[in-house]
Amino acid sequence: MRAYENEPVVIERDVRAVVIPAGINVTLRPGQAGYITQALGGSFTVYIDGNLFRIAGEDADAIGKEPSKPIEVPPNATEEDFRSLVWNQMRTCYDPEIPINIVDLGLVYECAITRNDDDTRAVSVKMTLTAPGCGMGEILVQDVKEKIEMIPTVREAKVELVFDPPWNQSMMSDAARLQTGMM
Repeated sequence: MRAYENEPVVIERDVRAVVIPAGINVTLRPGQAGYITQALGGSFTVYIDGNLFRIAGEDADAIGKEPSKPIEVPPNATEEDFRSLVWNQMRTCYDPEIPINIVDLGLVYECAITRNDDDTRAVSVKMTLTAPGCGMGEILVQDVKEKIEMIPTVREAKVELVFDPPWNQSMMSDAARLQTGMM
């Protein structure tokens, strides 16, 4: 069992949350009780009153957990080190219903990094969803954008949702297919 999975929680303060899979923003109130169904990539999926909600890692204190720690770029990092850091950040983004990161799911089609004149960077990502009608699409896009922009020296991250080519299970990494029993 993963850390926190099925752990009971009580909301300790007003906290922003997203209804899964509808993608609707709501506020959970102190005293509401439920349990954690998934805790991956710094965010939490909680089951409360018959619904699933996603709570961002920065708001982890609302359920008695430690908020996410800041990202650091190692001194003397090469451009390849930085590219790895960006991809590792994207690996902390999870579909709230599937416990596999978006990189291993094959949802990231492109990631371009441009170094600006002032030594900041611009990151451009093209990604897709497992299903075009997924209500969590904009939430996942925002999650990717915010997590990349947490990296020091990233001035801006642009994340574009595309549906060509359409996603299919063959785009998943071998590890993801093995984890989901599709291999």
